[in-house]
Amino acid sequence: MIRPQIYTRIVDADPALMAEAAEIGVADLHEGLGAVVGRTLLMSPSIRPLDPALKMAGPAVTAYNYPGDNLASHQALHLAGQGHVLVMTNGGETQGAQFGELTGIQARRKGVAGLVVHGSVRDTRSLIEMGFPVWSSAIHTSHPEKRGPASVNVPVVVDGVLVNPGDIVVADADGVLVIPPALLPAAMENARRRRDREVAIRARLDEGEALYDVLEIAGAVKASGAEIFDRAWSDDAS
Repeated sequence: MIRPQIYTRIVDADPALMAEAAEIGVADLHEGLGAVVGRTLLMSPSIRPLDPALKMAGPAVTAYNYPGDNLASHQALHLAGQGHVLVMTNGGETQGAQFGELTGIQARRKGVAGLVVHGSVRDTRSLIEMGFPVWSSAIHTSHPEKRGPASVNVPVVVDGVLVNPGDIVVADADGVLVIPPALLPAAMENARRRRDREVAIRARLDEGEALYDVLEIAGAVKASGAEIFDRAWSDDAS
């Protein structure tokens, strides 16, 4: 049985750090978390941006909606403020749009950084035109009720990823990443190093070196144990 709970206190984060996280982006932060942790905190490609040109980062304000209902969405929006990221789920059901044009207008007015929805959104053309960052798993105009049950600012599972209130949500054209605050400093530092390394790699490519050589792929292929044959596959298949 669902026990509706609403927590009104919002966890904030340093705006300058959030701006840097958004600028660094999902790919480098994902790599900065390490192979195992990075995968567990990355949402699947089913969560897609309405406008791939937009990006965002900020602490999560979570909302759990019952399928076909968006009461929690409105309560979360009422509590959210400058720089927060709304994270909504109804388990991924398409029935009952969780967000649309009017909630987008209100969110922009309040300075909300953006939205992630495991479920459906509607009025997408208006949301794109107003420049409000949205990532969702579905677009569907289905009518939502406002009856609940509803929970806000509690842990939720969004597309298989656990999102706690206050977790840092970073999203861009490459996807959506959720970073617990305790892991953010290391992820940011590793991402900065990775970014600097890629600047150096691009400089070597500009000088004419082959990426195969820069990344030492020949050594990696040898270490993998792959057999190399100096002939076509069809020569052995005939």
